[in-house]
Amino acid sequence: MKKLIMLLLISTVLSGCSFIEETNNTLDYATEATEYLNELSSFTEEVPGLVDQAVSDPAVQEDLKSHFIALEESIADFNAIDVPELAVGLHQNFTEKNQELLDITSNVIQNGEVAVEKLEESELFQTIETITELQNQIEDLGF
Repeated sequence: MKKLIMLLLISTVLSGCSFIEETNNTLDYATEATEYLNELSSFTEEVPGLVDQAVSDPAVQEDLKSHFIALEESIADFNAIDVPELAVGLHQNFTEKNQELLDITSNVIQNGEVAVEKLEESELFQTIETITELQNQIEDLGF
């Protein structure tokens, strides 16, 4: 009888630890997702002003290119994070939208330079807006 009680106690403790770990992983994911969305928001705030200047100023063209490289790195980093079970569907939505964003950026960057006319014709900012709308789903994770 003592062995059975001890086994139930150990099982209960291990279940609790697993629940706490999953909760912590979900919190970490929500934090990383929010940071990623903040990076996207910063990109949409900074880049439009650079686009107009990039046409006539090679230094601004380089700055614009750096923003795109950083965006692509952020996307790759976010796509590769560990995803808790609770957020698998949400992360799938992110990765699908992120792929759209990568397709747009690869179309905008040609021969190592940002093709401003392609950028102006692209749906870059609309795609980022769609991704940032996933913030509500992050909040629905319960945090």
